[in-house]
Amino acid sequence: MSTPDIADSPDRAVVLLSGGLDSSTVLAIARAEGLACHTLAIGYGQRHAAELRAAQRIADAMGAVEHREIDVSAIGAFGGSALTDAGIAVPETPGDGIPVTYVPARNTLFLSIALGWAEVLDARAIYIGVNAVDYSGYPDCRPAFIEAFRQLAACATRQAVEGRPVDVRAPLIDASKAEIIRRGSALGVDYSLTVSCYQADDDGRACGRCDACRLRREGFATAGVADPTRYRSEGG
Repeated sequence: MSTPDIADSPDRAVVLLSGGLDSSTVLAIARAEGLACHTLAIGYGQRHAAELRAAQRIADAMGAVEHREIDVSAIGAFGGSALTDAGIAVPETPGDGIPVTYVPARNTLFLSIALGWAEVLDARAIYIGVNAVDYSGYPDCRPAFIEAFRQLAACATRQAVEGRPVDVRAPLIDASKAEIIRRGSALGVDYSLTVSCYQADDDGRACGRCDACRLRREGFATAGVADPTRYRSEGG
């Protein structure tokens, strides 16, 4: 796929698009800010690969300039996470500490790939849908991590050295799930296209029991917005 001509065009952004609720909202925010959005989905060996197909649907529906899917599934061979290791069960009840669904260094890798593409595009910013309010406690979803990567981006590329550093934006970092849903709904996000479940089936239907499903379901209920999630059973 060739790189689009970057002359005489709107400011660009690379949006990390997982196919889930938060990243879809972030894409809507970036578009509302007038940016030409290039979306990036990353396959890392996740068991819920249906989210990658959801990312393509969302990019198409929301008018992304370009959508790319990058395969880094080799990191799944390291194990260490219930999302990449079939031998580790996805927990279905809340626990203490950082859950086993944490994927070691995932967002560091994702942002690094996005940074490379952003520099090629001469993009203004990278958008990522991390959240530190209604979330699972992952260390790479916290403000300190985003600020550290922002500082890295400001010195790690030719673009930055030449005075045009790529900003790293996490517009949902301080928002509750209900606030995210209300904001996205106001921007016209079709959440029926999204997949959040950690163990979604091949058709994208949710289990209704994992941490991601719980946070999503509670968010819709609190926001007072009808939940369009497709569950595998009535128990969802």
